[in-house]
Amino acid sequence: MQGTMDQLRLMGPVILTGILKSLDGYSAAESDVIARETKAFAFQAIGLLAKRMPQLFRDKVDVASRLFVALQSEAQFLRLTIQEATNSLAFAYKGAPQNVLNDLEALLLRSSQVEESEVRFCAMRWATLLFDMQHCPSRFICMVGAADTKLDIREIALEGLFPDEDQRKAVSKSVNLKYPKLSDMLDYIIQQQPAVLDSASLGGSKLLFPSKSYVAMIKFLLRCFEADTKQNNLVEGAHFSATVEKLCLLLEHAMAYEGSVDLHANASKALISIGSHMPQVITSRYVDKVAWMKQFLGHIDFDTRESISRLIGIASCSLPLHSLSDLISELIASIGTTPKLRFEMQHGVLCTLGYVTANCMSRTVSIPEALLQSTLKCLVDVVNLETATLASFAMQALGHVGLCIPLPLLLVDSSSVPILVVLREKLSKLLAGEDVKAVQKIVISLGHLCVKELSSSHLNIALDLISSLSQSKVEDILFAAGEALSFLWGGVPVTADMILKSNYTSLSMSSNFLMGDVSSASSTCVESEANEDGHGTVRDAITRKIFDDLLYSSRKQERCAGTVWLLSLTMYCGQHQAIQKLLPDIQEAFSHLLAEQNELTQELASQGLSVVYELGDASMKKSLVNALVGTLTGSGKRKRAVKLVEDSEVFQEGTIGESPSGGKLSTYKELCNLANEMGQPDMIYKFMDLANYQASLNSKRGAAFGFSKIAKHAGDALQPYLHALVPRLLRYQYDPDKNVQDAMTHIWRSLIPDSKKTIDEHFDLIMDDLLTQSGSRLWRSREASCLALSDVIQGRKFDQVEKHLKRIWTTAYRAMDDIKESVRNSGDRLCRAITNLTLRLCDVSLTQVSEATKTMEIVLPLLLSEGIMSKVESIRKASIGVVTKLTKGAGVALRPHLPDLVCCMLESLSSLEDQGLNYVELHAANVGIQTEKLENLRISIAKGSPMWETLDRCIDVIDSQSVELLVPRVAQLVRVGVGLNTRVGVANFISLLAQKVGVNIKPFTTMLLRLLFQAVKEERSATSKRAFANACATVLKYATPSQAQKLIEDTAALHLGDRNEQIACAVLLKSYFSSAADVLGGYNDVIVPVIFISRFEDEKSVSNLYEEMWEENMSSERVTLQLYLGEIVELISGGIMSSSWSRKQKAAQAVSKLCDILGEVVSSQHHVLLSSLLKEIPGRIWEGKDAVLSALSALCMSCHKSISAADADTPDAILSLILSACSKKTKKYREAAFSCLEQVLKAFNNPDFFNKAFPQLFDMCSLQINTTGQNNLSSDLRGGGDEKEDFSSAHDKIVNCVTACIHIARAPDIIKQQKNLIDFFLISLSPNFSWPVKVSVFSSIKELCSKLHTETAGSQDSSQYASIVSFAHELFCKTSVKVLEIIQTVKIAQVHIAASECLVEMVNLLEAIRQLPGGEVAFSREFFQVYEMEKNEHAKSLLKRCIDVLENLEKEHKVSS
Repeated sequence: MQGTMDQLRLMGPVILTGILKSLDGYSAAESDVIARETKAFAFQAIGLLAKRMPQLFRDKVDVASRLFVALQSEAQFLRLTIQEATNSLAFAYKGAPQNVLNDLEALLLRSSQVEESEVRFCAMRWATLLFDMQHCPSRFICMVGAADTKLDIREIALEGLFPDEDQRKAVSKSVNLKYPKLSDMLDYIIQQQPAVLDSASLGGSKLLFPSKSYVAMIKFLLRCFEADTKQNNLVEGAHFSATVEKLCLLLEHAMAYEGSVDLHANASKALISIGSHMPQVITSRYVDKVAWMKQFLGHIDFDTRESISRLIGIASCSLPLHSLSDLISELIASIGTTPKLRFEMQHGVLCTLGYVTANCMSRTVSIPEALLQSTLKCLVDVVNLETATLASFAMQALGHVGLCIPLPLLLVDSSSVPILVVLREKLSKLLAGEDVKAVQKIVISLGHLCVKELSSSHLNIALDLISSLSQSKVEDILFAAGEALSFLWGGVPVTADMILKSNYTSLSMSSNFLMGDVSSASSTCVESEANEDGHGTVRDAITRKIFDDLLYSSRKQERCAGTVWLLSLTMYCGQHQAIQKLLPDIQEAFSHLLAEQNELTQELASQGLSVVYELGDASMKKSLVNALVGTLTGSGKRKRAVKLVEDSEVFQEGTIGESPSGGKLSTYKELCNLANEMGQPDMIYKFMDLANYQASLNSKRGAAFGFSKIAKHAGDALQPYLHALVPRLLRYQYDPDKNVQDAMTHIWRSLIPDSKKTIDEHFDLIMDDLLTQSGSRLWRSREASCLALSDVIQGRKFDQVEKHLKRIWTTAYRAMDDIKESVRNSGDRLCRAITNLTLRLCDVSLTQVSEATKTMEIVLPLLLSEGIMSKVESIRKASIGVVTKLTKGAGVALRPHLPDLVCCMLESLSSLEDQGLNYVELHAANVGIQTEKLENLRISIAKGSPMWETLDRCIDVIDSQSVELLVPRVAQLVRVGVGLNTRVGVANFISLLAQKVGVNIKPFTTMLLRLLFQAVKEERSATSKRAFANACATVLKYATPSQAQKLIEDTAALHLGDRNEQIACAVLLKSYFSSAADVLGGYNDVIVPVIFISRFEDEKSVSNLYEEMWEENMSSERVTLQLYLGEIVELISGGIMSSSWSRKQKAAQAVSKLCDILGEVVSSQHHVLLSSLLKEIPGRIWEGKDAVLSALSALCMSCHKSISAADADTPDAILSLILSACSKKTKKYREAAFSCLEQVLKAFNNPDFFNKAFPQLFDMCSLQINTTGQNNLSSDLRGGGDEKEDFSSAHDKIVNCVTACIHIARAPDIIKQQKNLIDFFLISLSPNFSWPVKVSVFSSIKELCSKLHTETAGSQDSSQYASIVSFAHELFCKTSVKVLEIIQTVKIAQVHIAASECLVEMVNLLEAIRQLPGGEVAFSREFFQVYEMEKNEHAKSLLKRCIDVLENLEKEHKVSS
């Protein structure tokens, strides 16, 4: 159905025909899914087509019939679709021809009564949509639907009958509705149900219609009747009377036995309503039906009994006097019967007796005096003897009689007594009872009794009885007493006939607050003129009672009662001359009562002011408006004081808590006691001041109620006060007291027709008032002002709020820091509102750039100075949130404020950090948390903060002009910024800034590099140091070559400084490599040596930095060292020659590493290194000097050829220096010297070194042994384990040096030192030395044996050979025993293996010379003993070999001998 109208005009009929044919083609048996869906689509298409082309359906009813039939016959799954289509089709028949509408009427009437609820629903819907209220058939269908079982159908039906009662409709007044003529509607109903006219069936049990339908029908017919009565020409005709007769007949049928209680009540009330308009018709019709009506006197429904009693009373007006007397006598007799009647019957009889007696009093010829006395006596007896409820009914009956005549004196024991005198005591008890409804009826009946009363004394009795209710707390009783007083006063706007012959309930309901008929009030006044003097006296008494006793009483209940009664008099008797004279006093009283705490008193006082305004003249109206405006604006005059007594309630209970003992604090006495208990009697004045303030609030609230009603009438008279009222009224609407809110909202709506327009016109006045009151000393004013501001500023334009913006923000901050929580909450709300407004005004996509810029100029400085810097956490958080959001939309408007904003955000990174993190960092070491990890955690948290987000956005809007303003401020922060997060933030921001602006940063590179370099040097935090280094590297990319060279050279120079500068150097260089590698590439000759040497710093944390950097950036270590060997050697040389020990040590270690990696390549620079090292070895020993010896040994190992070639004497000089170093006493240095000596001996491999080195080594060993003494040495070594270990360690080095000497020595030189060598071995193998020394000795002996073995093989000199043999024999004889002893005593496998290998070498040497030592033939036996005990397999195999060799030699020796 998406086609155009032109297409539909052509195709619509064809489409409809096709749809209908498709529906005809389906049989009910078809159940496949496609068929069902197609059918559903067909019905949907009908609904859509009806909306687009209603003219296709309007001329025929067949499609409508078809859909209603389908609703009834189709399967359940289709009914919802058909129902929607049917509802859509209804609109197509609007404005259809009359013949079509007639057919539809019949269709809908049939459909409204079928079984399927969907059909009935659509019938109701059609009936209400197609036809108006004057269409009788459709209304009858709605009447039928009112009794439907389905709630939704009943609702639609009732909506069709009574649209004004539906809250969803805009219609609110029945006068806007046009009802059908009563005759037309009745005729149609009778047409549908002819039995209505069958009077013979009256009194039956069957209803003509269902009860709910009947109730709806009666209500609707009554409205038709009332609409017709407004047209007098219709009512006067005979035709209308006949129609009314038919209506009465229908109502009589409704009284059938099976009718519901609601139906009977509505029917009986409808008869009374008819009687109030057409009493002659009702009187003539029902005068003969009294017997029929009497059967309903015992009806279970109260309203039905009441209405039937009234109806009998109306009908009795036409009864003959004797019949009337008989009726009254019968009623009196039934009351006194035994057993007593049912309660319902008693009530009905009493009511009927009252109405009948009262109505007959208005007749020209009334009932006999004796019968009247009997009636009154009966009613008085009921009051005296029966329950409160029945007594109230009897009093009501007496009151009805009193409306018509002054009650005659009652004959009691042959004396005449006024009825009120007889009943006074009983009535006092009844009025003090708890049956509220009974008390109400009794007190109102007292008012009715006094309407015609002539005696002042009787009136005073009634007044006293009514006044006794002044202490009552029940509102309904107070209002009933007020109504009674109005009847005593006179001038009420109701007549006796209205009360007796209509559905009258109470004066307030009938008079409608002075909107009743004025002529009625006048007639009442005329009737009572005969007793004007008596009533005048009572009026004076009432006036004194109310004004002197009640309104200014110290008891709130009495003040409340006085207010209710004064309002009742003013409302009901306002036209009376006496009330008119009292209006000024009444106005003053009501004005005073506006300040009452009691809500009822206050509301009624304000309502009273409205009534006074309506009744008063022009001057009074002006005076009242001025007084109310003064009260609302706080400039009203002081009210009349109320005297306080002990139990006077000053505060409502619970308002100011409890006393220390847990008691209540509300009355004047309790407050005085509390002040005395606290020892501060003057505290009572503060309590009273607080009470006065509470009263002023109450007064404003009460004034608002009165003002709202007066405003409707005052009109232009209020315009001059608007400028003063509007700001305050607006504020009071947000008062914390809900009652004040409601009151002020009510007056606002009454006074202000267009709220938005009024606020716009008085915007500046409102803002000034609210901003001023937000600083009030009264918390409720502060709270209300903030709440009002938060609503008023929403959606405002810049020009409206420009001059108020700063004050609003200040107000919000002050409220957020208020001492009272509710004010703080309102401050939070105001902050959210002004935040949204500010964000909108600063968003360049929503606001003009010029206005956004101005807004930023106003708001941002305040946010940065007072908001973010505030000590109140909620203010800080809110301000940061605002600033963060501002940066999102401010765009270019942000640029002028970038310096302040960026600096504030950077400082806030630290100042707004959680202080707990600082505490944790201070104690991190104590709990094992690494400081650097904690710093990284703090930084990561800061990077997730709104401040960091804001900084990122600031970067996005920076341009070249902004840089000029921003960089100096950021540079200042580099100097003075404190806090880890701030300093890291500054560094990172500079990095981002440099990347963002690129070459535009060049004018500032000199300053920035200087500051950043200095910051890296001075920073103690590793995280901050890295951040500043990264910033420095980023800026370096844009520096000039001269700036870059200076920075890199300064950076390289840092490695010579203390630990912090060395770390700074490493961090800077690493950042350069990472961020400015292209710049750094030209300065490798400066950087590489520094990194290489710094790898050998003593402190691991420092050296690791350089080591890591070396490994990351040097692709090939050997190639790099070769490339920059000269620079490295130069730096090393300088380090060795420096005065710093650590530098010397570092340089020496660098030499060792350099030689290890490059080897002979270092030869080209050996002279520089060697000269530096040789110069350093002599002289005092300092910590770490051993590194110099290690460097020397490494250099000699790598460059021994070059050294020897350059100068043949140099090796000897080196040896001499090392040997002198070996004699030093410092243990570590001496050991390093021995290690160096060993390496130098091996490196140069000079045989001449043996004669120079070994004698000194032997002398050192001997001197050491001789100095300490052999015995003392043993005891000392046993006593001190550490000393023994140190001694053995040094001796182990000596043994290694001796081994090296043996390795390079010539055989003759060794033979010359034969004795010393053997002595050295024997000393070294003594138990005084540890097993590692012995293992070294075994190696040395092996080296010696190997050397001698080699010499024997190629020796041509017999004497030398003989010397070797002799040496071998002596060596074997003296050392083998020691070695075997060691195997037996030392239980270490390594020692056993090394000893066995040593023995094998010695035995091999003996085997080579083929001689055993002379006279020794038992060697193999000793070896065998050791062999037997040995457990180590390898050692055992070696020993076995020794045994075999020795046995062979022994055999040879025996053979040769």
